[in-house]
Amino acid sequence: MENTLGLEIIEVVEQAAIASSRWMGKGEKNTADQVAVEAMRERMNKIYMRGRIVIGEGERDEAPMLYIGEEVGICTRSDAKDYCNPDELVEIDIAVDPCEGTNLVAYGQNGSMAVLAIAEKGGLFAAPDFYMRKLAAPAPARGHVDINKSATQNLKILSECLGRAVEELVVVVMDRPRHKELIQEIRQAGARVRLISDGDVSAAISCAFSGTNIHALMGIGAAPEGVISAAALRCLGGHFQGQLIYDPEVVKTGLIGESKEGNIARLKDMGINDPDRVYNAEELASGQTVLFAACGITPGTLMEGVRFFKGGARTQSLVISSQSRTARFVDTIHMFDEPKTLQLK
Repeated sequence: MENTLGLEIIEVVEQAAIASSRWMGKGEKNTADQVAVEAMRERMNKIYMRGRIVIGEGERDEAPMLYIGEEVGICTRSDAKDYCNPDELVEIDIAVDPCEGTNLVAYGQNGSMAVLAIAEKGGLFAAPDFYMRKLAAPAPARGHVDINKSATQNLKILSECLGRAVEELVVVVMDRPRHKELIQEIRQAGARVRLISDGDVSAAISCAFSGTNIHALMGIGAAPEGVISAAALRCLGGHFQGQLIYDPEVVKTGLIGESKEGNIARLKDMGINDPDRVYNAEELASGQTVLFAACGITPGTLMEGVRFFKGGARTQSLVISSQSRTARFVDTIHMFDEPKTLQLK
């Protein structure tokens, strides 16, 4: 799957990032997201694959493109047999976030990117449009830190696993009212907190790369993005755990259903009978082969944002594979204008 789709999925996230970046700083987050969706879908539908969106543009809103359940790729078309043999292709599940951090793009802030993860059919957890309590950490702490432990306990464990003082650790937390006590506990334990307004996928992945000065992600964020983060961290050997949050009182801000009881009923309808279950990376991204790809829209910890120049643009992307056990950073020049022939004199 990596050999077939590796370069293709890089181009998918590149096109989404370029489209969205044209709206950077214009205060139009919905437009920045819409153009990213359109560009991602257009490029995806040119790939010889049989794909199905399992995490996309909203479970509840009737998104016209990249909605949950939409089939994508040339080999899902009604006339697919004119282009390929659909029966020879592996069916794949796809999780997408064409503009992860729409507010970041709209207001010209760092950390937004176009992102997706893919696996064989059934290889990605179809997370509901809920929230998720998350814990991400570097590979040496995998299986040692635990989401059921307190932040203080996990920081001590992380300190021992990394051979660093707690005071040297940096924990990324979303700047939300629900995290007031968590932030206070992290600081009291001696660690440092980096608050972000949006974009916790980037923060989670950064934990797995040395030199980023990010050692953990803690707190509650969107569940679909948690699955995408888990896919990347599974490939990188990092630690990720997620637990669905179904109580609006816990989230405090954002849409999460009308009531706790109603949300539990929704989960049961989806086949989730244990709403309090803690999932690890291998459960959220269980496919035999998992691929992750991202392209910076605005500058971030891991990647530069899209940079335009006369006649083209430059992007930086990241593709991670569980198959080859690689993480590749790809620097690409996109030439929009036709190259001009040099005239020798």
